[in-house]
Amino acid sequence: MAQTVLWEVVDGIGRLELNRPDSLNALSFEMMEALDEASAALVQHPDLRVLVVSGRGGHFMAGGDIRDFSRLLDRAPDERRETFRTAIEKRVNPVVERLSRVPCPVVAKVRGACAGFGMSLMLACDLAVASNDAVFTTAYAMLGLPADGGLSYFLPRVVGSRRAAELFLLSERFDAQRALELGIVNRVVAPEALDAEVEALVARLAAGPGYAYGRIRSLLADSLEQSLEAQLLAEAEAFGDCSATGDFAEGIEAFLAKRKPRFRGR
Repeated sequence: MAQTVLWEVVDGIGRLELNRPDSLNALSFEMMEALDEASAALVQHPDLRVLVVSGRGGHFMAGGDIRDFSRLLDRAPDERRETFRTAIEKRVNPVVERLSRVPCPVVAKVRGACAGFGMSLMLACDLAVASNDAVFTTAYAMLGLPADGGLSYFLPRVVGSRRAAELFLLSERFDAQRALELGIVNRVVAPEALDAEVEALVARLAAGPGYAYGRIRSLLADSLEQSLEAQLLAEAEAFGDCSATGDFAEGIEAFLAKRKPRFRGR
């Protein structure tokens, strides 16, 4: 049986690839387990400097695997409730939490369908680059469902509560240009340019101050839940810690010498 999720780390670049191209990389119960295990292994890798999340073939992820889920329809409602709740709590949620907290930049490479949990996965990343043939939708309401994977957390923070309500309640499809206008993705490029655009971005991030990137991610993740006073203290602590690194010294020396810094990530 083919692996539903592939992962590797080469020269500090981690790659997490959804691998069910014949099913538009839809999230099956098997993939939930594989994604949980792969993400756990990736975030513990000592050499990780940048992580890229993508889907094999022509699509990112078309949401949940409806055919897989339909096999539960003959079960009693209480059994279905427990099956899905347990799968989400034990397999899906940890993936999103890891991506949100891993101390390195995370980039989503998006082409084709990006729906349901696919949007959750993309929004858990720091940056998203999409091909102009990408199509987005929350999709959940069309199945009589609310949300999972943190989409109800991420989406209002990106587009605002009113727009998020529209995207959830109407579940309309929208294209990559609209996703760019809403701030859901950072860049839109032609399909044939997507790989090169992402690789250039990844190379730039991999050459950056890795330790500082991790602290930036933590500050941004916590900012909407913190008071101003608490955030100011967190910034001061992070600033002090980063000033004690070799990357800080290199940044200062490079600036004074009018050259590009050669960061080492520590």
